[in-house]
Amino acid sequence: MMTVSQLAHLGLFDSNAPRYTSYPTAPHFDTAVGASDHEAWIEKIPSESTFSLYLHVPFCRRLCWFCACRTQGTTNDEPVKVYLEILKAELRMIADRLPAGARIGRLHWGGGTPTLLKPGQIADLARAVRDLAPFADNAEFSVEIDPNEIDADRADVLMDAGMNRVSIGVQDFAPKIQEIIGRPQSFEITRDAVELFRDRGITSLNTDILYGLPRQTPEGITETVQKLLSLTPDRVALYGYAHVPWMSRRQSVIPTDTLPVPQDRLQLFQTARRLFSWDGYAEIGIDHFARPGDGLARAQSEGRLRRNFQGYTDDNAEVLIGVGASSISRFPQGYTQNAPATSAHNAAIRDGRFATSRGHAFTGDDKLRARLIEELMCRFRIDTDRIVTEFGIDRASVETLYDKLDARLPDVARRSADGISLPEESRALTRIVARCFDAYGASQTGHSTAI
Repeated sequence: MMTVSQLAHLGLFDSNAPRYTSYPTAPHFDTAVGASDHEAWIEKIPSESTFSLYLHVPFCRRLCWFCACRTQGTTNDEPVKVYLEILKAELRMIADRLPAGARIGRLHWGGGTPTLLKPGQIADLARAVRDLAPFADNAEFSVEIDPNEIDADRADVLMDAGMNRVSIGVQDFAPKIQEIIGRPQSFEITRDAVELFRDRGITSLNTDILYGLPRQTPEGITETVQKLLSLTPDRVALYGYAHVPWMSRRQSVIPTDTLPVPQDRLQLFQTARRLFSWDGYAEIGIDHFARPGDGLARAQSEGRLRRNFQGYTDDNAEVLIGVGASSISRFPQGYTQNAPATSAHNAAIRDGRFATSRGHAFTGDDKLRARLIEELMCRFRIDTDRIVTEFGIDRASVETLYDKLDARLPDVARRSADGISLPEESRALTRIVARCFDAYGASQTGHSTAI
């Protein structure tokens, strides 16, 4: 890796950059794309094709202060009941427009807290999904599990519904940090949730932890990682905590003077990274780790790794349909996003129209730049011949984009006749390098710190 002073000179510690789970990124979506586009793009899904489906359940029994997701707290079950009926209606609207023979290859329930649903509600929602379209062979059904909101009855219903991958957010096991971020979740509760599902046959476990949390230290993150490794997760996402109180007001509860400075964030990341590597996990992209044999590790070795709104994935479906408030859909034609407020989302579905509030239709060289960014984020290199063949363009067009990268960040990427690559010592700068291919001028104020 480059020295700290070199990384500082190149802007790692004082720059903000998108995570590039889409291109263009969501802040660049606008109202020029609406419900009619969402409807038309669903109808244009090829028959007999496989698509992915995301269901957003935005409710939580308590709100975590660190979270910047679209969620809302509730102690009353009535809003949840209403919302579930709306979700089922939205699924029926999609089914009415879905071409014949389409199948679900990936299904993910996210939130919020999907597991705050009662067993009967889980079963009801699962039936509604089955009525939309059948699962493809080897389909993957994953659910975000809150260890504080799960029990045997709900676990049984999820298993009966076909769930075969569990995703558990950990953040950090230190009680003092959990108190500051509003996320009480002991190691013992987390371990019990893991065992609950493994006893029922689950063999695929995703987890995620955060670095850059308030009062986090290398010694503390070491203890958290070691405890996490004792659970032998198949995949781990090591995300940097994004402190964006201008976007998520609840984060203003977290005192800024408790947050590690960017140089310390880098040390926290490197500490955790080494521990995962020492335990035999393969590094996946910039912030994921996977056990050998896991789908992500195979996808990386075979050059099939992709990036979407959940981070790194081995999902190669061209279409992702998002259902529920704030959910984002991806089509070959562009992106659509539902209204973020449940009230606006519910009202639209009740009126018999899709709740799309904004989006982006691909124009110009959007797809080319998206591929360049994804290649960097997934493979740390760009193969020029591969790009030229895929997009039917001349090499000079690609080389011109490389020239702009060289001008902005000289000597960060290695350039050859084959393309460009990021050597090991430059990979902490990947998001900043990717930003050089962003034609929309990624705002410094709209994203989290680059490390």
